[in-house]
Parts: sequence; structure tokens; C-alpha cells
Amino acid sequence: MKQSIVHVALVVKDYDEAIAFYTQKLNFTLIEDTYQPEQDKRWVVVAPPNVSGSDGVSLLLAKASTPTQEAAIGNQTGGRVFLFLNTDDFWRDYNDMLAKGIKFIREPKEQEYGTVAVFEDFYGNWWDLLQLSKG
Repeated sequence: MKQSIVHVALVVKDYDEAIAFYTQKLNFTLIEDTYQPEQDKRWVVVAPPNVSGSDGVSLLLAKASTPTQEAAIGNQTGGRVFLFLNTDDFWRDYNDMLAKGIKFIREPKEQEYGTVAVFEDFYGNWWDLLQLSKG
């Protein structure tokens, strides 16, 4: 048996502002943006550059449609780091993100497993930017 997680749903306030953040600030690729008239919503998928077209996990940007969903925007995990963005060059991406105005909650730190810093996305969800140690 072979299984994999394909998408992680991220509740957002607005499709277009979320697409702009992920593609312009984090350099993600817009994989799909399809209107679904029967549900009056869009199917919007973005992914980090190395995942596009591969078997990696991507984000499904899901516009909040109820008050409960709206309350979860920016806090889908109750204040914990939600997503982990692995990179092949921590300092390149960290400096690029700083230059683009990304807010870091925790400064870079060397850990046994690699280099890590915590940043906020457009809505306030916390992410780890990390470069895992080789081996």
C-alpha cells in the first residue's frame, strides 16, 4: 500500500490576497485556481518551488465560509507552529523573506536537527523555516 498527503487546507480570508502572499513573499507556485460554480468557491492550490509538479505536499487555500472558519484564520493550531517549510539554503531564504517584510517571531537558531526560525504568514499562522542537517 502506498499513501501520501497531497494537500493541507489552510483557511484564508480572501483567495487573491492569499495567492499574492504565498507567490510573491514565499515564492510559492500557483498550481491551480479553478472556479467551482456548483459550490460557488475556488479550488486554489499553491506549493513551494521544489514541490510543483512532484509528489510533495501543497497548500489548498480554502476561503472561510462560516463564522467558525473565520475564527480559525491565522490560528488553526491554537498558537503552535503550524507548517514547516524546509529549504536547501536557510540563509538565502531567511534574508529574502526579511527583505520582503516577513515577520519573524523567533530568530534563527542552530539546533541538533538543523537551522530554524519561526515566522508568521499573512494571517498570523506560525511556520518554521528550517534547513535540516545532513545525515
